[in-house]
Amino acid sequence: MRKIATEEAWSIPEVAAELKKVANSPTQALDKLLVKGIYDAQPGADGYDAMDFLGGLLDVQDKRLSQMDELGVDMHLLSLTAPGVQMFDADTATDLAALANDRMAEICHNNPTRFAGLASFAPHSPKRAAKEIDRAMSELKLNGLIVNSHTYGEYFDDPKFWPILEAAEAHDACIYIHPRGASDTLKGPLQDYGMDSAMWGYGVEVGTHAVRMMAGGVFDAFPNLKICIGHMGEAVPFWIWRINFMNSRAQSANRAKKTERSMEEYFKDNFVFTTSGVEDDLALRYSIDRMGIDNVLWAIDYPYQPMKPAVDWMDQAPVTEEERHALYHGNAERIFHIKPLD
Repeated sequence: MRKIATEEAWSIPEVAAELKKVANSPTQALDKLLVKGIYDAQPGADGYDAMDFLGGLLDVQDKRLSQMDELGVDMHLLSLTAPGVQMFDADTATDLAALANDRMAEICHNNPTRFAGLASFAPHSPKRAAKEIDRAMSELKLNGLIVNSHTYGEYFDDPKFWPILEAAEAHDACIYIHPRGASDTLKGPLQDYGMDSAMWGYGVEVGTHAVRMMAGGVFDAFPNLKICIGHMGEAVPFWIWRINFMNSRAQSANRAKKTERSMEEYFKDNFVFTTSGVEDDLALRYSIDRMGIDNVLWAIDYPYQPMKPAVDWMDQAPVTEEERHALYHGNAERIFHIKPLD
């Protein structure tokens, strides 16, 4: 059975060098905690420094590919790791996104059965971002798009970003909204106890972004836009009944924007989500039964999550063989335009 992992992080030295500058800057952004641990590692340090995430991000051909071979993982869908280019100024971000896309396209061209890729762009310059999306999809033939949630605390429900959404919809390019540290207006209680990142904060951040897009009427303007989120849907599938009910009540009381469809319809029609970092039988079964098998994709979240447990889990997960095919490769092929095997 073909295995395509759909949230696999990667980077280039030039982006890593700029993020090291961020790690030593006076920024108070919550991302700095993770960025400093990865990109400004100190000899003998513990925590993220000792995990060598940076080595895993910069590697494609060596340890990553050998692990894929050992475990029977056929393909990684690569994406420039969080926070991508979104902590840089607009010019630097635009240039580095294009450079990363060129490098990714070369990797995918040289290894067409092992790697596919999601293109980066600089949301803080929406018109230039739209041009880069056109280039990445038309010329570089990449498989979709990646963004790391908010940019300077702003989200895709803001019409200023709609040139990006228009370009994505025109190319049938799914946008993977990946987590980053919560915005300054959201970060306060998330700074303690390790809650700033994957334990809690990342899900809060992306879940907020997704609900803002649905409640803000984004999918009325772009009905064919497709969004992917990770980590078993960042809790949105488990809250969808309440989100749907409370939004309907707020609309009827003129406390929310009037939308053409319900929140649940938007989530089922315009969103897909991956299993990245959530290897839980009950969560998977619920997600399939509640949202439909066509909306769930397998992912590892390498190098932040180890490969072997993710493969072992999906091999034995309580799903039918037809569902396993959809999770492992069928949905990824359809959503991200990956050529099926003959």
